[in-house]
Amino acid sequence: MASPRPGASGRRVLVPLALAQFICSFAGSSMNVMINDISEDLDTSVQGVQVAITVFLLVMAALMIPGGKLTDRWGRKRCLMLGLAVYGVGALLSAAAPGLGVLILGNSVLEGVGTALLIPPVYILTTLLFTGTAARARAFGAIMALGGIGAAAGPLIGGLLTTAIDWRANFGFQVVVVAVILFLTRSLEDPLPADPGRSFDTVGAVLSAAGLILLVTGILAADNNVWLMLGLLAAGAAVLAGFFGWIRRLERAGREPLLATSLFRDRTANLGLVTQNAQWLVLMGVSFTVGAYLQVVRGYSAIATGGVFTAATLGLLATSLAAERLAKRRSQRTLIVTGFATTTAGIVVLLLLVRAVDDVWAFTPGLLLIGLGLGLMLTPSVNVVQSAFPDSRQGEISGLSRSVSNLGSSLGTAVAGTILVSELTRNGYAAAMTALAAFGVVGLGAALFLPHDRPAAAPPDRPATETAPER
Repeated sequence: MASPRPGASGRRVLVPLALAQFICSFAGSSMNVMINDISEDLDTSVQGVQVAITVFLLVMAALMIPGGKLTDRWGRKRCLMLGLAVYGVGALLSAAAPGLGVLILGNSVLEGVGTALLIPPVYILTTLLFTGTAARARAFGAIMALGGIGAAAGPLIGGLLTTAIDWRANFGFQVVVVAVILFLTRSLEDPLPADPGRSFDTVGAVLSAAGLILLVTGILAADNNVWLMLGLLAAGAAVLAGFFGWIRRLERAGREPLLATSLFRDRTANLGLVTQNAQWLVLMGVSFTVGAYLQVVRGYSAIATGGVFTAATLGLLATSLAAERLAKRRSQRTLIVTGFATTTAGIVVLLLLVRAVDDVWAFTPGLLLIGLGLGLMLTPSVNVVQSAFPDSRQGEISGLSRSVSNLGSSLGTAVAGTILVSELTRNGYAAAMTALAAFGVVGLGAALFLPHDRPAAAPPDRPATETAPER
């Protein structure tokens, strides 16, 4: 299939796709600076707000694989528009929420479902429209830059809106951005035709979602009941084992499963998925830990807490926007390894300085390093995974890739939040940051096993198979 090449029309397509990633990332982190305001207004607790944040991220992770698969059946544009509409309704409901239950329904459930529908098309369309490592690095660089900025600047923007107006204004802001994206995508053309007759593995979708939900719920239960935690984790592992058994059974019967087992046979893609999971786990874990610590322990306002994250936002923006230039000069493996090393060093600096210096500026050096490191590796990690498969597999791998990333986000909030909330003191902060540093080391270890590839010196219109990393 001859997919359209990215000229001026390609750039016009890239703007709404990048904005879609921005608003979904923003939703996941902006609530971190509204913890006190929401808990007071809705008469709930820090744990209640943490549940709302984690459930939003978890719904995304659990439904991202089915959402990616539905793009083949319904078409990429239809899934994108439907996801935006569901997301917008959820944001409106959240803005008017009278209590925590309605907030969870609007923000955690509806916005989570909407995100699971709209994000896979973003990455599929980008992969189809931009071929070659350098061209995709530029496109994914723009998308990941706005996604990273949404996650890193979410606390700052959220703090400004909460202080100037009200915490509910954050959801009003999301509605406005969604409306803009819908307007910009009205003339978007789907590069591939929809296949309404294509089968959909409903049993696989239920099993995969249930397994992921049980695992993260088990982590959230750690501070309440150890036996409940172990039981949920064991149940989640058993359900996921059943899921893999089910998809193997379908393949042996000649039927199409939710995920083909062949997706897990590419060593480079598997390592790339591990790095994606670790990156978003660290990003969202740091965001929640620092945000909750500043508000609950040190008593900072929403705007003051958001301002602390400016350093991370600037660092992430600087390296993300340089993605194309960096891809031409350095291999993707080098960028990912350097990114993890820088990010982990930032966590260590953040931990040591904050313990030693009782001043808000003690957060700046560490957060800057974390932002620089994440910006370096977000784009090449996505590029490594997406470029490992042909156009016909993009629906599956895009859903899997985004599910793994969002599972990392939900795990980051769950793990760090569980540790921190159990002891909202300086010691709890230290324990949470130490755990996040350990996950950074795991990501670094996976990155070191990536194959050595060449910098992307090929022209943008060169076929992707000729510029993919060597295996």
